[in-house]
Amino acid sequence: MGAVEVLNDSSSLYTSDLVDNVDLSDMNLVQTLRKALTSVQTGDSDLYIEIVEVMSRDVKDFRADFDAVAQLETVLKALSCSVSCIDIVHHYKLLSALFGMKLWDHNPNVMDALVNLVISLAVTSGKYLDSCLNMLIKNFLPPPWVIKNLSNPRILNKKIEVLSRVHAALLKISILVPLTPSRLVPMLSQNMPKIHRKDLLMVIYVENLLKLENSSIGRVGGSMILNVVMERLRDLDVEIGWDDIPQDDSNRGMFDMELEDAVEGTIDEGDELPVGPLSQDTSGGSIVVSELLDKLMVKAFEHLESCQNDGRLDEVFELLFQSFENFILDTYKSKISQFLMFYACSLDPENCGVKFASKLMDIFLSSRKSPATRRSAVAYLASFLARAKFLPVSFVASMLKRLMDECVGYCRNCNGDIRPEAHLIFFSGCQAIMYVLCFRMRSILDVPRLRSELTPLESILTHKLDPLSVCIPSVVAEFLRQAKADGLFIVSDSFIFNNLLESELSGDFGGCDKLKTFFPFDPCLLKSSNSFISPSFIYWSMVRAPYDEDEEDDFDAEVIVNGDDDSEEGEDDDNDYAMNKMSITPKHSFKNQMMERDRLLRMPSRIRPSTSPESL
Repeated sequence: MGAVEVLNDSSSLYTSDLVDNVDLSDMNLVQTLRKALTSVQTGDSDLYIEIVEVMSRDVKDFRADFDAVAQLETVLKALSCSVSCIDIVHHYKLLSALFGMKLWDHNPNVMDALVNLVISLAVTSGKYLDSCLNMLIKNFLPPPWVIKNLSNPRILNKKIEVLSRVHAALLKISILVPLTPSRLVPMLSQNMPKIHRKDLLMVIYVENLLKLENSSIGRVGGSMILNVVMERLRDLDVEIGWDDIPQDDSNRGMFDMELEDAVEGTIDEGDELPVGPLSQDTSGGSIVVSELLDKLMVKAFEHLESCQNDGRLDEVFELLFQSFENFILDTYKSKISQFLMFYACSLDPENCGVKFASKLMDIFLSSRKSPATRRSAVAYLASFLARAKFLPVSFVASMLKRLMDECVGYCRNCNGDIRPEAHLIFFSGCQAIMYVLCFRMRSILDVPRLRSELTPLESILTHKLDPLSVCIPSVVAEFLRQAKADGLFIVSDSFIFNNLLESELSGDFGGCDKLKTFFPFDPCLLKSSNSFISPSFIYWSMVRAPYDEDEEDDFDAEVIVNGDDDSEEGEDDDNDYAMNKMSITPKHSFKNQMMERDRLLRMPSRIRPSTSPESL
C-alpha cells in the first residue's frame, strides 16, 4: 500500500508496520504530507482535512484508543519534516489545532513528537516563533486534574515528564534563535495566573519561571523574569492588610507588638486571615492567600540557595535589588516579600549584606530620589541593621556614623523654618538611628572606639528641631531608657530620662499629614518562610537590655545574648529558644499576659503588625 493510500485510508495510518517505521527518513510519508499541504492552495483539501481531524480529536479519544494515539504520533513526526510547506494563511486550521494541543493530554511518545514539531516550526520561520513559545509556556499551567492530585506519585511523575520537555524545548529554541529570550519574557508575564487564583497553579508557574531564570535564558532575561516574580509576590503581599485588624490599643509600644509565645506568633498554613474570599474556581485546591504567599516565598528562597551553590548569587542579587526597588521599596507596609532581600543577604553577608545596606543608604542620601522613597529607604535600612544577626557590629556602627554625619550636616544648615513637616527626611534619619540603637546599643558601646563615634548624637537630638517629640514614641522611650542605663550622653540633663511616658511624646507633626513609618523586617509572620529567616534574625527577646527590668514597670526580663560572633556563650540554646517562636517580649505579670492573650484571640486573626500605630 502506497503512502497516498495510507493517508486516504485513515484506518491504515496506524498499522503496526507503519508505526514501527515512521522515523523521519520515511520520505514517502513525508512527501505525501507535503503534497496534502500544498494541494490546499489548488482546492484539493480532502487529505489536509484528514490531517487536521487527526490533530483535533478530543483528548478522550486518545485515552481510550491506542490506534488514535499511534496515528497522531505518525502525523506529528511527518509534519516535523514538512514545516517549510506550512503556510500561515492556507493552513490556519492545522496551526490552530497544533497550538491548541497540550502535552499534559498525551503519552511520552506523542509528547516528544509534538515538542519536536513545535521546535522545527519555531526555528524554521520567525513568523511562527511567538506562537510556538506561547504554546510551550501555556504548558507551564497544569490542568485541574493535575493540581488536585499532585500528591499522587503517578501525577507527580507526569508533571516532571511534561515540564522537563517544555524547558528543554525552550532552551533549544533559544540556542537556535538568539532573540528568543526577548520574545519570551513578555509572554511569561502575560500567562501568569491571575491574582484571584488562590491555588497551587501559581506556585507551579513561579517554580518554572525561577527554573528559566537559572538557565541560559535567564542570562539574558533574568531581570525581567525576577520582575514578574517580585511583582506577583508584592500583589499577594498587599492582600494581607493590616487595616482589617482592629488597632484597639494605639498606645502599645512597637517592641511589645512582637507576639508572646502564648498566642503563637507565626501563622501556620491554613490559619484564617482577613484577606477576602478564596478563589471561586470550581477545580478545587483553593488556599488562603497567606499559604499561597508562603509557598511562593519558599520557592524563591530555594532558588536563591541554588544560585549560591552555582556561584551566581552576586549576579542574581543585583537583579533582585532592581526588582525590589521597582516593586517593593515604595509599597506601603509590605509584610513578607521584602524578606527575599534579607535571605539573599544572609546567604552572603560580606557581599550581598553590605551591598544591600549601602544601596539603601545611597538612596536615602540621594537628592534625586523622591522624599517618600528616601524615607522608605532609611526605614528599610534601620530595620535591616537592627535585625540582621549576620551583620558585624563594626559595619552597623559605620552605617550609623554615615546617618549621624548626614543629620549633623542638616542641623548645621537648617534654616529658620522649624515646622516638622518641612524636615521629614531629617526626622526619618533620627528615628532610624534610635531604632537601630534600641537593638544594637549594648554591642556598640562595648567597643570603646565605636562608642566614641556616637558622640554627635547628643547634639542632633537636642537640636531646636526637637526630633524626640516627633519620632515614634515607643522608639524614643526605649532608646532613652537604654541611653540612660548605659550612660550614653555626657549631659544627661538634656534629656527627659525620668518618668518618661509614651503619652508625653506626641509623635505629631503639628497637624500635617503623617507618613506612617514601619520597620519592614519585623518578624516574618509566615511559618515556612520564617524557618528560613529565623537563624539569621534578631528578635527583641534576644536584645541585651542595659537596664534591670525588675526596677521598672514590673517587667520580668529575660536577657539573652545576641549579635556578634564574639559572643558565643549560650548561643546554641538561645537560638533554639528563638527558633520556636516569633519573638519573646519582656514578660508582664501572669495576669497581664492572660488579659493580653484574651484580647488578641478576640481578633479575626492572629497576624499582627509589629509597627507603631502612626508616626513618621
